[in-house]
Amino acid sequence: MTTPCALTDETLIALSLDAADDVLASLRLGVAKALDLGTVEGFDQAIVHLAGLLRGKAALSDQAAVKAALEVLDVEWKTTTAKQRKGLIARALEAAGRRTRTVPATLQPVFDKAATEVVRGGRDGVRRGQRLTIAMEFNAIDKRILRHLRTSHLFSVRDEYGRRHEAFGKTARQLVAEGLEQGLGRDDIATTLASAAEGVLGAKGSAYWEVLAGSFVAQGRSFAQLSAYAEARIERYRIEAILDERTTEVCRFLDGKTFAVSSGLHHFERLEADPEHLTDLAPWVRERLVDGRKELFVEHHNERLAVAEVLRSGFGTREDRGEFGKTLSERELVDLGISFPPFHGLCRSSTVAEV
Repeated sequence: MTTPCALTDETLIALSLDAADDVLASLRLGVAKALDLGTVEGFDQAIVHLAGLLRGKAALSDQAAVKAALEVLDVEWKTTTAKQRKGLIARALEAAGRRTRTVPATLQPVFDKAATEVVRGGRDGVRRGQRLTIAMEFNAIDKRILRHLRTSHLFSVRDEYGRRHEAFGKTARQLVAEGLEQGLGRDDIATTLASAAEGVLGAKGSAYWEVLAGSFVAQGRSFAQLSAYAEARIERYRIEAILDERTTEVCRFLDGKTFAVSSGLHHFERLEADPEHLTDLAPWVRERLVDGRKELFVEHHNERLAVAEVLRSGFGTREDRGEFGKTLSERELVDLGISFPPFHGLCRSSTVAEV
């Protein structure tokens, strides 16, 4: 029997959000100055700073979307028919959509600048930290990485707003129906709708921008490292996890595994060719309970495929990978798109050259 398992991603996100305020309080630097991707602190600061920039740029549109939707929904619901209620909610979603339609374009300059700094930070980290002999300038692969980073995450933003609007439509229909059933008046229903709009359309309290920024920085760093390895004629690289109390089961499982640089670059080419389907080509690994035991899995073509079984968990400890069984081979992991970070939301794992 399979049952849901609380994801360690959620714990990691919560811890990161708690730390974000402290980082922001001490960090008032531009993106270029914040990036030192060769250290844990620099990597974390880059994510927090980028998330703050993205959230700030989107905030006005988010607030306008909430206001526009609520203006449409401020009606005397008791006098409406089911058809009218359906139409009002549809109009509210259209009004919200008009306010957020330009968010991807608004974020484009942020991604443009961040892409350059992330790739430069990834190369500098390899040059200094791993002492690889590579040029100071971007190579041909780096320039392709820049183009990919600058556009691929905009599709994620577009899809996120689509999900938000769909979710709010469903929630609004439910709240109105429940309010009428309970005999609530216009003001009471308006209050519940306002709270839902702030939470769903406005993403109040959401870690979305942190997760998006984490994906951007981690993926960009991995791409830059792969490019540098190829330039230095390195044939294989090793996954290096930070084995502390926050480290997820998947990063403990992948820590120390090696992959061919050529396979990693081929995977990048697949992502580059189809940037709208990153979640399908590079799915994040999740956890679930199967017969009382943790299993790592990915969603692949609407099917859940097992990656490994946790025989002994090291979660919550330092320098302990744990033990795993029923594991996939290197080839199988590569085919599923699990060969370089990020492996989950706010993944901190990196790579090092095998020399």
